[in-house]
Amino acid sequence: MDNIDYSLYLITDKKDKNDEKFLTQIEESLKGGVSVVQVREKELELIPFYERAKAVKRLTDEYNVPLIINDRLSICIGLGANGAHIGQNDIDGEIARDILGPDRILGISASTVEEAIKAEKDGADYIGCGAVFPTTSKDDAESVTIEEFKKIKEAVNIPVLAIGGINEDNVSKLNGTNADGICVISAIMNSKYPKETSEKLLKEFNKLD
Repeated sequence: MDNIDYSLYLITDKKDKNDEKFLTQIEESLKGGVSVVQVREKELELIPFYERAKAVKRLTDEYNVPLIINDRLSICIGLGANGAHIGQNDIDGEIARDILGPDRILGISASTVEEAIKAEKDGADYIGCGAVFPTTSKDDAESVTIEEFKKIKEAVNIPVLAIGGINEDNVSKLNGTNADGICVISAIMNSKYPKETSEKLLKEFNKLD
């Protein structure tokens, strides 16, 4: 899909928040400029995940922001979400594209040039690349150096988004990478002021060369 603004891409993490707090964090971040939301609640069974994603979709629809579902293609299709994101240990990218069809967004995680090239060949619309900084949000996150990120960016013709430990204090370290967006979890989901944090993150991202 074309014309998607990936600048500030929020990945959800409910953890110890109640439903109201969880949705408030997301809505405030949307007010602050979040341009894509991915529902990634790995611990949930199918039906609770569906219900949570459905609640998030009401917000993303209201703010006219794309909704991405992590891994669960059936929920993506059932909800009428804009797309899905898969990791290297999930369903094969080519199969995911076949299931989603041509009109939904497909994101694929990649931490090497080879993985990124395959993802593009399989039909990915964008790549999530990281972890560019240390992170506690994803136990299985591979580490990707800034130099490797640049090589991945140069190897493909689709947007490459930086993910992993990104906050308002370290976005500037991505200068010169030509990143197409930043994916953020904890910095927004755990913020006392998610709207202001989102605004600062977007401001810092827009300063990058």
